[in-house]
Amino acid sequence: MSEVQIQTHRELLDSRKKGHGMPGELFGRQDVFETDVEVFFHKLWILVGVSADVPEPGDVHTVDVGRASIMIVRDDDENVRAFRNVCRHRGSRIMKKPGKASVGMLVCPYHQWTYDLDGCLKHSTHMGKDFDAGCHSLIPVHVKTVGAHIFVCLADEPPADFEKLETVMAARFAPYDLTRTKIAHEMEIVENGNWKLVVENNRECYHCAGTHPELTNSFLAEDFGFCPDGQSEASLQAYEDYRQRNTACQENWEKDGYVCGTVEALGESVETNFRTQRLVISGANESQTLDTKVACTKLLGGVERRDLGDMHLWGHHSWTHVMSDHAVIAYSLPLAPDKTLVRTVWLVHADAVEGVDYDLKRLTEVWVATTTQDAELVGNTHAGTQDPAYIPGPFSNFTETALDQFSRWYDAKLKAHGV
Repeated sequence: MSEVQIQTHRELLDSRKKGHGMPGELFGRQDVFETDVEVFFHKLWILVGVSADVPEPGDVHTVDVGRASIMIVRDDDENVRAFRNVCRHRGSRIMKKPGKASVGMLVCPYHQWTYDLDGCLKHSTHMGKDFDAGCHSLIPVHVKTVGAHIFVCLADEPPADFEKLETVMAARFAPYDLTRTKIAHEMEIVENGNWKLVVENNRECYHCAGTHPELTNSFLAEDFGFCPDGQSEASLQAYEDYRQRNTACQENWEKDGYVCGTVEALGESVETNFRTQRLVISGANESQTLDTKVACTKLLGGVERRDLGDMHLWGHHSWTHVMSDHAVIAYSLPLAPDKTLVRTVWLVHADAVEGVDYDLKRLTEVWVATTTQDAELVGNTHAGTQDPAYIPGPFSNFTETALDQFSRWYDAKLKAHGV
């Protein structure tokens, strides 16, 4: 029996045909997965939570990213900080498991080394008079809050081009005052697929019409590409009507000071990969609900109009929809080559009252259904990419251009980091 030649990571990347999907090994191999985590989740800016995860001083939100663990902390001055979840004594985890807690100080469960919320070591016994506590503060992590989004970077020198996302999104999030929100609902689901397949699934809506009946009540399919070839006169007229409605909505929004234009940072040279635009919502144009009207009557921030569509943002592992009444923020974290954690939070005004200002089922039913459906799609696709018969097929030039962009960016970032 002849030996099977195993391709290197770079050989696999170079074997991808232009305009086609990635080889299956890039989704299934352990060595590829470990490199992905190191490059795309330990060296770049990543979304790990929302400000409402740590609403009060002493609140801690712990997130595991590969072998790393991060504590997001609200300090006594109400600043959001981030630290490595590693005691400076003998390395014990300070917070034993991911999730939220409320503490007075950060206490290691092993030998009770105790840290203030600013990371300084405040208490340690039996260390002698020559011990310098000032040299043993918690290891800080770069952290930035944009709107409600908490981003961290584990690298010593974080990518400087994150400043563009900050600048662009500050103006777009400002009317909603997302720092004055609370979590109405949150959902975690482990999808049985590689993190890149989760991203690919999110970046195209070619599949939406046949798989997401709840979502397509509010989304306009034409936003995600339209191929005029072979279309009926009625379909072509519907597309022209869509274009005219979009133009009219955007002019109306811009007149009232709401930013609409598309901004993209998706090229091979960028580190911080993102895209944003204000999308028209079908029907009442108010919210991603089954009737396209607001689910929460207490609107976000200082917003007075309900019909502001969907301020959309995606990053290399996250996606956000901000409407007049609520926001849906989701991010994915890799667990294994075939396992990806997807966390979704629904934010409403901090003063909104469930049962009075909003009905939780109406607020969440579209994206609960969509996220559950996406998990099945990703799992099914991952299984297919691991079949010996799998040969990557071509992307649609009309509805899947973002997937080819992502594939090229993914390749370029690995090459830049020596892969």
